[in-house]
Amino acid sequence: MSETGARGNAVVIEDDADIRFLLEVTLGQAGFAVTSAPNGQAGVDAVRELQPVITTLDISLPDFDGFEVARRIRAFSDTYILMLTGRADEIDTLLGLEAGADDYVTKPFRPREIRARIEALLRRPRAVAGEAPPAEPPAGAKAAVTPDDDALIVHGDLRLDRDARVVELGGTLLELTRSEFDILTALLSNPRRVLTKSQLAGVLWSEGYDTGLEATDADRRSVEVHVANLRRKLGEDATSPRYVETVRGVGYRLALSAR
Repeated sequence: MSETGARGNAVVIEDDADIRFLLEVTLGQAGFAVTSAPNGQAGVDAVRELQPVITTLDISLPDFDGFEVARRIRAFSDTYILMLTGRADEIDTLLGLEAGADDYVTKPFRPREIRARIEALLRRPRAVAGEAPPAEPPAGAKAAVTPDDDALIVHGDLRLDRDARVVELGGTLLELTRSEFDILTALLSNPRRVLTKSQLAGVLWSEGYDTGLEATDADRRSVEVHVANLRRKLGEDATSPRYVETVRGVGYRLALSAR
């Protein structure tokens, strides 16, 4: 671990020594002070102590898997989690994102790809480094939301405050991930527009809708997983959506009316 990092701390949780070294070098060149952990428990301890800006997390670890590590980290830290997997199975992606990962990369990967993913994550809002994530509200708790008019988007009983990054449904706070919030904001901000999966991938890259970059199949699959999780939290019926409609072969749009 270097003594100083211009961009803060990074933690690498990886049991393969060669991959661990590659990630250490990549993150070090990106300006981070890097600490490595060869197993899940050591990784959780390192994140708790250092409160890193970014954490890379392998799924396959010798003590417990990366999904459990992500869940434990999310209990106390808002670090960006970039999950690394040797399999491109959709179930791995789904489990990783549901556990709290912000993005994932399939092995084998190139250092340039890791750098690009990290830079995209860093352009997205997060809590102040070292600050504990907000406490989860009790079930059924009512939101106390008083946003500026320009920041508030209302669609039926769904209310979204862009500045505070708060969403309430029927007066109850929803716990959304950063990606889910960004996708919902994009759809609510473009009520008559169909957004393709590639465009929504651009939203998650914080590059706007028309990036000029070609989204990969993994990017589009990631969007599908985020949308599926968002729908579940909104209590959506896929056959009669109130908020998010699928435009087959194209992407998604906001339902015209929230019933």
